[in-house]
Amino acid sequence: MKRTIYDTDHEDFRAMIRDFLAAEVVPHYEDWTRTGTPRELFNKLGDLGIMGFGIPEEYGGPGAVSYKYQAIISEETTRVGVELGHYMVTTGIVLPYFLNLATEDQRKAWLPRIASGEIVLAIAMTEPGAGSDLAGIRTTATLSADGRHYLLNGAKTFITGARNADLTIVVARTSPATDDRRAGLSLLVVENRSPGFEVGRQLEKIGQHAIDTCELAFSDVVVPVENVLGEEGRGFWYLGQNLPRERLAIANHAVASAAAAVEFARTYVQTREVFGHSLAEFQNTKFVLAECATEVEAAQALVDKALELDDDEELGVADAARAKLFCTEVAARVIDKCLQLHGGYGYITEHPIARLYADTRVNRIYGGTSEVMKTIIAKELGL
Repeated sequence: MKRTIYDTDHEDFRAMIRDFLAAEVVPHYEDWTRTGTPRELFNKLGDLGIMGFGIPEEYGGPGAVSYKYQAIISEETTRVGVELGHYMVTTGIVLPYFLNLATEDQRKAWLPRIASGEIVLAIAMTEPGAGSDLAGIRTTATLSADGRHYLLNGAKTFITGARNADLTIVVARTSPATDDRRAGLSLLVVENRSPGFEVGRQLEKIGQHAIDTCELAFSDVVVPVENVLGEEGRGFWYLGQNLPRERLAIANHAVASAAAAVEFARTYVQTREVFGHSLAEFQNTKFVLAECATEVEAAQALVDKALELDDDEELGVADAARAKLFCTEVAARVIDKCLQLHGGYGYITEHPIARLYADTRVNRIYGGTSEVMKTIIAKELGL
């Protein structure tokens, strides 16, 4: 089905991204899956002008830009079976907090260096005992007697991109929990090289091997009061405001991955012969791919609608939850079926379909599990 959300500017941008991936990423990606994505990639992305979507021109960015451009990047990376490290996290998920909450002094200090790729971002929410239940966060930030800085103590886990990040937004409790456990959480911008800031072990994951995921520990890390994003104590509400965009990003990436899987499988079955015939000649192959292609089209229509709503600043919490739930579940089914069509080769990691299969599993977990998405949707239904 013809998509109508992109214009010629979008397609010119797509062509630029394709050229960049072909020259700077694809030839090196196998190595990156073993050694991790190099920090230098973000400098190259800065040179390309895509590290600072939404950053005003006076701070070195392109100004207000539709999220569709980042959606195109997801589509193009999955098309060739690669990831740009934790690029989508730093630009699509973390940067909006700076754009929406930073003071003028903070904007001057950080935004130009983010736009250039000099500063890469991460966000630390999850703790060993607090995942989807963010109100259970126990990391503390205690104000000093002179009121000039906080002392940050605690631990985080499952932090994406921590090794390459220069600034991390840490969600910490700046005042004791009350009857409303959501109160008292704040967002602190912490320099990763601060004394007492420790990037712990890199976690071994099922997939996404080119993206580091680490544990963090804070031991009396000094954070100037000037590094609070927004108002102290309103961190929980700020996180809630940004979650729809994060869930849209995950939904879009899931659909792009499913579409790539269909194309990988279509190409494979046309060249693979079994019992003297190509796999594509068997009715089962045709029916499976027909079903997969149809599911992808339905999921794509939902994401495209969500992208339009995001452009109009009308993407609601339940809208984003529906998109994430449906699209990630579709991607799981489609990629599994496409791997099956590859037979034993689908289980070998040198084939893109195998990486897609492993990489896509986390989509139903991070950004809010499928069960959390169902809870949000049910709440909107009054249930």
